[in-house]
Amino acid sequence: MFFKTLSGRFLLLTTLFVMLAEVLIFVPSVARFREDYILSRLERAQIASLALLATDGMIDAQLEKELLENAEVYNVVLRRDEVRQLVLSSPIPAPIMATYDLRDVPAWQLIRDAIGTLLHPEARVIRVIGDPVKQAGLLIEATMDTGPLRVAMLDYGLRILGMSAIISAVTAVLLFLAVRRLFVLPIRRVMQGMSLYAEAPEDARRIIEPGATILELREAEEALKSMQQQLTGSLRQKERLAQLGSAVAKVSHDLRNILTTAQLFADRMEDSDDPMVKRATPKLVNSISRAVGLCEATLAFGKAEEPPPTLTRFMLSALVDDVIEGEKAAAGDCGVDFITDVAPTLAMRADFEQLHRVLTNLIRNARQAIEATRRPGTIEIAGGESEDGWWIRVGDTGPGLPERAREHLFQPFQGGIRKGGTGLGLAIAAELVRGHGGQLELLKSGEDGSEFLIRLPRDIIPAPARAPEGAH
Repeated sequence: MFFKTLSGRFLLLTTLFVMLAEVLIFVPSVARFREDYILSRLERAQIASLALLATDGMIDAQLEKELLENAEVYNVVLRRDEVRQLVLSSPIPAPIMATYDLRDVPAWQLIRDAIGTLLHPEARVIRVIGDPVKQAGLLIEATMDTGPLRVAMLDYGLRILGMSAIISAVTAVLLFLAVRRLFVLPIRRVMQGMSLYAEAPEDARRIIEPGATILELREAEEALKSMQQQLTGSLRQKERLAQLGSAVAKVSHDLRNILTTAQLFADRMEDSDDPMVKRATPKLVNSISRAVGLCEATLAFGKAEEPPPTLTRFMLSALVDDVIEGEKAAAGDCGVDFITDVAPTLAMRADFEQLHRVLTNLIRNARQAIEATRRPGTIEIAGGESEDGWWIRVGDTGPGLPERAREHLFQPFQGGIRKGGTGLGLAIAAELVRGHGGQLELLKSGEDGSEFLIRLPRDIIPAPARAPEGAH
């Protein structure tokens, strides 16, 4: 798993490349060592031959043997004054297998000969030729065994490889730490910044702040910051537009109800005998129709938070009568009867306009549900007071809520029960009641009708937000 990361792969590649470089250095080094080894043996052989020449060849066999063993050669030939002279000699244990001339030899040939020596594990007798030291002749040649030469080359090679391994490891670690510090950590910081921003792109505090010292990485961070700023700005703008659309949808829903009532009254104005009224009525009706159409078009927007209620004291019966009067005008002669059970002296403290909207939505939903059955029905509104606050009950004899509406109760755009309905009525009503610290709940719903209950406390204590459940 480690070698799948950028750091691990860089460490592996660094080690391989350093080892490759060490190999490229190792082979010439071994070739140079072999050359120096052979030249040192030729130098010893030259010294031994000069000692013999200094005594005019008067040297016993034992001393000659010691000189050859010291030089690690079998015999020495020294050419002086164009005369080739065998100076020192001893029995050669095997035939001479190869001759190597070290005078002006190219580097590639030294490398080839060194590799050949390493690849032949058995000892061989070779002849080597070189220039005498201090120009003590034209050339010097000697025969020698490759066994000690190969052992010395292997020892030298192992020491070089060991040192190369240490250098490679140290170099790889240093490069790994440097790259991790300069590249990997800044890249990881950018990745963490992207992940953190993705969790909440609308939060401007999560936009990355460029901090890389490397020019390319800093340019990448600045480009990412610019992109995040644009995205956050776009999300905020869309959120504001969504909130505005939600608010417009709610206002349009209730305004459509108001305009529908006004349209009914305007229709009745056509029967007026006043010529001026007759002339103005068609224009008024057309204007209201256009306003109703505009409200219908804006109902595609979502839900927005309502303002806090403005509390005043008023008679509940007056509010209920006002709502019923408008619904009676809208119902006409469709067979819907309204029954109220509210004491004329019952006063309550709430936001008159918001509670008017709540009752209008509940009663209008009930009326439309009864009208959809094409049978007569009844809507009953009752109200009362308890120690904790006030309650208002709205019941009807309609067909009841369908299963889908009960599953999505108080959820906007989900629980419409009639064709063209948006499901906003109960969502708006529930939110307005929650704004008072109260609760709107469905007491029952079946074939014999539905019944809703509004509970309002004496003091507004905002209820915790809960997920909407459906709409009527």
